[in-house]
Amino acid sequence: MIDGEAPLLKLITFTVPCYNSQAYMDKCIQSLLPAGDEAEIILVDDGSTDETGAIADRYAAEYPDIVRVIHQENGGHGEGVNQGIRNAKGLYFEVVDSDDWLDGEALKKLMALLRTFPAMETPVDLIICNYVYEHTLDHTQKFMRYRKVLPIGEPFDWAHLGRLNAGQFITIHSAIYRTQALRGSCVALPRHTFYVDNIYVYEPLPAVKTLYYLDEDLYRYFIGRADQSVTTENMIKRIDQHILVVKHLVSCHDLEALMPKNRRLAKYMYHYLSIMMMITTIFLWLSGTPEHMRKADDLWAWLKAEHPDVHRRLRYHSFNVLFFVLPGRAGRWLCVHIFYILQHFFKFN
Repeated sequence: MIDGEAPLLKLITFTVPCYNSQAYMDKCIQSLLPAGDEAEIILVDDGSTDETGAIADRYAAEYPDIVRVIHQENGGHGEGVNQGIRNAKGLYFEVVDSDDWLDGEALKKLMALLRTFPAMETPVDLIICNYVYEHTLDHTQKFMRYRKVLPIGEPFDWAHLGRLNAGQFITIHSAIYRTQALRGSCVALPRHTFYVDNIYVYEPLPAVKTLYYLDEDLYRYFIGRADQSVTTENMIKRIDQHILVVKHLVSCHDLEALMPKNRRLAKYMYHYLSIMMMITTIFLWLSGTPEHMRKADDLWAWLKAEHPDVHRRLRYHSFNVLFFVLPGRAGRWLCVHIFYILQHFFKFN
């Protein structure tokens, strides 16, 4: 154990970064409490200016064996996750945003599964669960599941990973990492930056040797607030932060060196980068301003200059190939409309 690390005394740590969350954090916390004292809930009050901190303190006073509170100066969502990783006492680690919640029946099955893990000779580094987009404006749901592409109910390695489509890549909502695997990856999310959940999911992947798919609709992802970072308007407004995150993802691992060691994992990570590059490019195109069109060109030029192997692989990958096969206005029009179709089908923002 690394000096200064908290001992692992619980089955799982749920970390809930909270910033001015007084209006909705109760629902989130109440959904986690049924995990009981085999779990811990770390509420990170990220410099809130409303009653968030007081609400968190009340839960800690009422459930001292389960709830811990960390008050910090505002550092953004990423620093809230970092605090959770540093202070976790759980064998496994999950991030739950303060406006989201977990399904009660699925949580029971998760806890039952976790009770079997300490006796395993080879630890499971990453548990993958289904998640659900909860669209509160039109009262619809979109279930994101990994059936037919992941083995169900047994540990497996990357060699058994099936072909994930654009709506099935691993997200912060589906990922439950083994805490020591997270710490061993040395992932540290940047402060005051949006979209760092992609770093949290992607950067530790080479530290993952064994996976487990729990086919339960566990995580409920709230969609409906105008101030959410994933709305089209906010994605365009904060596009520079998205570009920073994408550059971090591209630069944090040498996938060509990984390819001969773990080909299936490297291909999946290229797939992830492909999606991130195209999403960023499309939102720059959606803005349509000369500045953003130039930034789109600059991003691909940076990729070609700094990471030519990644550029070579991504330009012929999925949607990105359309950008090169049909360059200019025709390619942009086709890619944007494919994005609109996916947006309508998957309803991810």
